[in-house]
Amino acid sequence: MSGGRQRSMFTVHPNQQSESGIHGQTYLLETLTNCTDPLKAIEEFQVDNGIHLPSLRQMLPLLDLHGIRRLDFHNSILEALRDKLVAHIEEIGKKEGRDRDRKLKDMLAKSFPSVHVKQLRPIIMAILKNISHIDDKYLNVLVKDTELYKDTDTEVKRQIWKDNQSLLVNEVSPLLTQYIREKENILFDHNNLANLFFTPSPKLRRQGEVVQKLAHMIGSSIKLYDMVLQFLRTLFLRTHNVHYCTLRAELLMALHDLEIQDIISIDPCHKFTWCLDACIRERNVDVKRSRELQGFLDSIKRGHETVLGDLSMTLCDPYAINFLATSTIRILHHLINNENLPRENHVLVLLLRMLSLGLSAWVMIDTQDFKEPKLDSQVVTKFMPALMSLMVDDQVRALNTKMPLDERESAITIIEHSGPVPDAVQAYIQESSVACTVAMYYTLHVAKAKDRLALMRILGSLANCDHDRAFEDPFLHFLVALLIQQVEEFAAEDFCTVIFDEFFCTGLSRENVVRHVLKLVWHVYPKLPPSRLSTLTKVLQPSSTHDEAVHKLYTDFVEKISTDTEPPPEPPSFDYLESPLMSVPTPSHY
Repeated sequence: MSGGRQRSMFTVHPNQQSESGIHGQTYLLETLTNCTDPLKAIEEFQVDNGIHLPSLRQMLPLLDLHGIRRLDFHNSILEALRDKLVAHIEEIGKKEGRDRDRKLKDMLAKSFPSVHVKQLRPIIMAILKNISHIDDKYLNVLVKDTELYKDTDTEVKRQIWKDNQSLLVNEVSPLLTQYIREKENILFDHNNLANLFFTPSPKLRRQGEVVQKLAHMIGSSIKLYDMVLQFLRTLFLRTHNVHYCTLRAELLMALHDLEIQDIISIDPCHKFTWCLDACIRERNVDVKRSRELQGFLDSIKRGHETVLGDLSMTLCDPYAINFLATSTIRILHHLINNENLPRENHVLVLLLRMLSLGLSAWVMIDTQDFKEPKLDSQVVTKFMPALMSLMVDDQVRALNTKMPLDERESAITIIEHSGPVPDAVQAYIQESSVACTVAMYYTLHVAKAKDRLALMRILGSLANCDHDRAFEDPFLHFLVALLIQQVEEFAAEDFCTVIFDEFFCTGLSRENVVRHVLKLVWHVYPKLPPSRLSTLTKVLQPSSTHDEAVHKLYTDFVEKISTDTEPPPEPPSFDYLESPLMSVPTPSHY
């Protein structure tokens, strides 16, 4: 088959033909239009633009006899040469010194006019990727052409983004949306009983796709890192979504894992976040680590208070809140067993101080008033002892079940240690975010222990939590997962009264609460009294203002209870999960 009847293998941008020296389709069209002998013009074009190798010219007719098109042959040669050249460019890029930069820039100057030739573009992109500082005249061409920008490597885009924030926003926004969606999918998935929100380790979480992509996009650029952090601060302020705080900490630690010294050496939060990450990973804070954390907080100098904004975001991360509050509950048990007071435990006071800083993150960044909130001393001197009295009651009741059966004495013990929640606990739950959060994690603790009386005793008080913190997703997600493990208890009306009437139903004006309650009822409805199930079905019916996902879940639930005659399978036990509420050995010293 004659090569003269085939289309040109190159599509050359009209404005680039004379500059690149490549004669493409436009040139050939003009030649054929203006010539007197088209066949001769085609032959001359083939000779001028073919491979000038005498031995090859004799073989081309043989390829024609075998039915191999000239286009296919030339394309295969082009691809082989292109791959070899790209590999050679990468080898040059690995070298150091001025000679390397000179070679790459010379190659770029000669080859860049061909950037619009798609088959040759990988060569130009390989050269650009290996140049540490690209002239603006090249970057401007890439920015103005959508196709070229799309084909540009991340290493080159970094240099573009530094002066084109809108382009960085366009790249980052879909990743942030994906990150939030992934978190919410875990929190709201009604079929998810095993992959719980707090289960993954910090190391595993920051291996996620979004975190790794963002770290790669930033590279070692301090300017890009600062821009991404500003995006996270802005979105946190705009949405109140604490998952942006999680991403801020995970991104820094991902760069730590990659040993990007240019960034981690100048981020004032790095050492603090690194130390906190180690505590979360080990689920423990010993005296040494507590001194390091306290040292970071105490060493903030006058004029550098703005770092408190980023530190507070790090501590507002739900995984950090979970660690601080869970550790607080563990230390309170330790104090009870050793008959010590909360105010005497320096680690406990530090945990509460950090908890206070994390819970004030949004207000601090919003007001730009970078002052560490003062921890209310009465939270330590009044609320904590009152909460410890509840824990002592729990221990007494648990011990009573192991004693020889004496119905009268047993009844007296239960009555004496099952009374109303102390006034100090109720008051501080309503007034203090720190006290409220600790009470929430005490609730999770007794729910995990399946202490029915303790759970019924405290849960109703959480409905009046400061800033409605008890209706935040991470807490409700874990509470619902723990309640599903106590499915048999939902046959009792007194238990349902506390769970639904005194707690969940007080928050049904919030869409997220509706979703969590639907998940709970989805799994426990076979045990619910018929009247209770009927009432819940009515009050959980979404309105027109609810999200489509809520409507679908409700529709599926109604269909399920109307058609499902078999009881659901037993939910899996939590004993084998790496839950943050798993019992952890108490440190020997505090």
